[in-house]
Amino acid sequence: MLEYEFERIAAGAEGYSLFGGVGFEMEAAREVILRRAAEGWRYAGWLPARQRATGHVEEMDLVFERGRADE
Repeated sequence: MLEYEFERIAAGAEGYSLFGGVGFEMEAAREVILRRAAEGWRYAGWLPARQRATGHVEEMDLVFERGRADE
């Protein structure tokens, strides 16, 4: 059996990309994933937590999983 935890981070908008629209910087996600991995969690994916009507994701939940300790 697995247990899951979620950690919310902001998706920082940084100027414009070459192909139009806003570019996003995901450095915060890397830091969280590396920290959680050191704690024994496996990165499982992400879910949009706050999104504008234009489709831009402002906040996301990173999903982590690991085996339950009680098994």
